[in-house]
Amino acid sequence: QVQLVESGGGWVQAGTSLRLSCAASGRSSLTMGWFRQAPGKEREFVAAISWIGGSTYYADSVNGRFTISRDNAKNTVALQMNSLKPEDTAVYYCAAKAGPNVRNMEYSYWGQGTQVTVSS
Repeated sequence: QVQLVESGGGWVQAGTSLRLSCAASGRSSLTMGWFRQAPGKEREFVAAISWIGGSTYYADSVNGRFTISRDNAKNTVALQMNSLKPEDTAVYYCAAKAGPNVRNMEYSYWGQGTQVTVSS
């Protein structure tokens, strides 16, 4: 069973940065992703990174501001969020799936989420 534990959420002001981390256990060699869900909205894709080769994929709304990275030795993935905006406020979820396609949105494993609040 794969377990994902997020950390690093918090309250920040617009224009600043925040770094989220996700530790995976139970299995390696997974494509990892980040999703978010704002109040009253559906969960949306943010970014993904493959296990081999480090291929990445970003939502248009965060491309150029957010960077996803991973440490395969530690089985962790991080999301560096820069130039944060109030509209980035959401619960951020770490997710994982088998297969290398970072554009495939069918994730099998999910973390509990961490709150990110960006004030204007």
